[in-house]
Amino acid sequence: MDIAVNTRFLLPGNALEGIGRFTYETLRYLVAQHPEHTFHFLFDRAFDPRYVFGSNVVPHVLYPPARHPFLFVAWFEGAVAAWLRRHRPAVFLSPDGFTTLNTSVPRLTVVHDLAFEHYPQDIGWLVRKYYHYFTPRYVRASRRIVAVSEATKQDLVRTYGTEAAKIDVVYNAADAHFRPLPAAEQAAVRQQFSGGRPYILFVGALQPRKNLVNLLRAFDQFKQQTHSETQLLVVGRKAWKAGPILDAYQQMQHQQAVHLTGRVADEELVQLYAAARACAYVPYFEGFGIPIVEAQQSGCPVLTSNRSSMPEVAGPGGALLADPFSVQELAQALIQLDSDDALRQQLVQQGLQNAKRFDWQESARRLWQAVEATVDAQ
Repeated sequence: MDIAVNTRFLLPGNALEGIGRFTYETLRYLVAQHPEHTFHFLFDRAFDPRYVFGSNVVPHVLYPPARHPFLFVAWFEGAVAAWLRRHRPAVFLSPDGFTTLNTSVPRLTVVHDLAFEHYPQDIGWLVRKYYHYFTPRYVRASRRIVAVSEATKQDLVRTYGTEAAKIDVVYNAADAHFRPLPAAEQAAVRQQFSGGRPYILFVGALQPRKNLVNLLRAFDQFKQQTHSETQLLVVGRKAWKAGPILDAYQQMQHQQAVHLTGRVADEELVQLYAAARACAYVPYFEGFGIPIVEAQQSGCPVLTSNRSSMPEVAGPGGALLADPFSVQELAQALIQLDSDDALRQQLVQQGLQNAKRFDWQESARRLWQAVEATVDAQ
């Protein structure tokens, strides 16, 4: 069987975030688990050879590079549709929420979230228009849909009226290298990144939905109320509409206790989670929230939001939950995490157990079931 896959999120270098990580991890297992099938990877630019996961992968570069709404249309409705017409694969798998309307090839589309429907102000006007026009049409045109959480599945049902039976849930997971570290190694990490002081860790791109403005304000309140020596490390690239986040940072009374590290190497991220006093990951909307599982698997207590998919991913008792829109509630949660050793230990144990629910190999198996169901459905 020939399977075409949209791999435009497998970017050269080391820049895989949520959707890119899902694409990378599930596909490398799919390719290994199914050597009897041929996978045609459709890239929108020169690709990194490490993404050719096996001899049953055939890479294709289709231009133009699709990173702008007009180029989305040119790539998906032009280049991809033309390739599908020529090659007629059994299925077109698209892991990034986009597909083409201009084909009769059965489509399986992975939807990560519908945040743009609920918080349209968080993205640019032209991108928002593209999403609002095309996404519901993509969902209708796809023979089957994969959602990365039950929360996203229910959102598709409510927002677009998608039939629940058409949607399969395939979770994200954390990489195997996220793990607890010995105390001596943790101390060395703190020495390097926070001058030896304990720190709370945020991991994610700097963009509105990650709710960093409220987290920074809550951290300021936490410092004012406790005078704790605990620091805040913000790990992630500056993405879109980051201006209000940087403004909030500049206005902080305890700015010197906040460290904006930018992106870090994967090896450093493993260390940062394991040495953190806690992970504070409090977006106001999330399709899954991989940092929750990364932190739990690292033996790091988690504070996350009580909205959308995050309670589902954190699991019962696996995280301290708070209202992401309440700075005061977030500040109180930070105070609890910083001062209550027993609470932290409880969250560590529950988190380690919960993280076992997520496994990339199992996610790939479930994705393959969805591929087969797409091919078999009439």
